[in-house]
Amino acid sequence: MNKSLLTILQYLFFLGLGIFFVWLTVRDITPQQWQSIRFSIYNARKWLIVPAIIFLLLAHYSRALRWKILMEPLGYHPSTFNTWSAVMIGYMVNAGVPRLGEVVKCTLLSRYEKVRADKLVGTIVMERAVDLVCLIILFVIALIFQGNIIGGFIMDLFGSFFKDAYGHTSYLSITITVLAIILFFGLLYIFLKKFGHINVVAKIKNIIRGIINGLTSIRFIKQKGWFLFHTIFIWCLYLLSTTMGIYALHETEFLGFSGGLTTLAVGSVGMVITPGGIGVYPFLVEKLMLLYNIPKETGAALGWLLWSVQTLIVLAGGLVFSGLFSYYNKNKKSADGQ
Repeated sequence: MNKSLLTILQYLFFLGLGIFFVWLTVRDITPQQWQSIRFSIYNARKWLIVPAIIFLLLAHYSRALRWKILMEPLGYHPSTFNTWSAVMIGYMVNAGVPRLGEVVKCTLLSRYEKVRADKLVGTIVMERAVDLVCLIILFVIALIFQGNIIGGFIMDLFGSFFKDAYGHTSYLSITITVLAIILFFGLLYIFLKKFGHINVVAKIKNIIRGIINGLTSIRFIKQKGWFLFHTIFIWCLYLLSTTMGIYALHETEFLGFSGGLTTLAVGSVGMVITPGGIGVYPFLVEKLMLLYNIPKETGAALGWLLWSVQTLIVLAGGLVFSGLFSYYNKNKKSADGQ
């Protein structure tokens, strides 16, 4: 299949998925609930959006600095402004076409800096691998601190499978589950090894290999301490910005940082599933809020508020940095020519 056609079909699929989740979010909302949503947003502490925006911009700046650290072993030392601009423009492109933003930011940086776009692919893979680990750790922390909320929800879904007819823990079921997981990964390994010559299977192998290589290549980083600092700092800023949204609505302020933690964990999944998290992010936040006994309309208001602020930063920031990026490098080139 033509690569361009495949990209278009992937985009349409994920966009359609996002629209589907938008429909799921709004389909059962009554006129009275719409009124409640408007009331919640109208009476929100809108000034808290300002620190939320600042936290997100700082997170993107920190991500740019972390990316520079990853480039050091390759012998590349691009300017901080160009790196930050490439990150912001990449986010903007990703909001429309998933993964294309990664290609664009590498290409843009190579245009004005002495770096090769193809050499930067490894740094992107490493970033994504580290972010995946961070997301898993975030879920574990959320379970530790909010296990009574999301833990109970998970147990309601799966807990009955691990109990016998008398309601006691079924060690047989647990054993079968563990063996089934081991068997699954064993069969997956055999399948990938035997059918690795097929294009689809080869791509899956490359993704898995890329994640493993990305994590193991951390040992080549020169500034490991700063890399770790920026990684933690980025996710702390994400948590702060999400918590600001929690505090912005009077109906959800009682959730505090704990609520911000679970919202960030659940919402991050939505940002991965569809372009920019459209539809899925608000939907998941709404369902999460129901676990806190918060009405559907309030959860929807919070989900769309948080998603709108993040999307605003990505789109507006990307547009602004697109102009500044071109202007900065044009002047820089003129100055170097003199």
